[in-house]
Amino acid sequence: MSAPTWVPVRQVMRADVTHVNGRINILEAMRIMKKVQATCLIVEKRHENDEYGMLLFSDVARQVIAKDRAPERVNVYEIMAKPVISVRPGMDIRYCARLFDSFGISHAPVIENDKVVGIVSYYLLVLEGLPDLD
Repeated sequence: MSAPTWVPVRQVMRADVTHVNGRINILEAMRIMKKVQATCLIVEKRHENDEYGMLLFSDVARQVIAKDRAPERVNVYEIMAKPVISVRPGMDIRYCARLFDSFGISHAPVIENDKVVGIVSYYLLVLEGLPDLD
């Protein structure tokens, strides 16, 4: 029996990441999510020493829909997660899954050289990371 194949996050991440400004409203953010078929958006840094933020569908469901707030009156910065836990593209997906479990998160930006190069999620770890699912 051979050892399991090591799979880096780079192999399973979604590379087409959409960035938004934290000052746009949730309605506009949802339009962008729908257009690019994404379940999360990266919120841009405001300046060099700032951190990235992230907006997930679940944030909108919990903090806008469930609370009956008007999405055109809520800005992204009000409900986004910031700072966010990030991972390196070379991280083994097993460690990424453990990190998600330890911190109770489901998505993370993949950062290389201080730039977001992708997004990884439980969904991608399972469907793209496990061998022989075809």
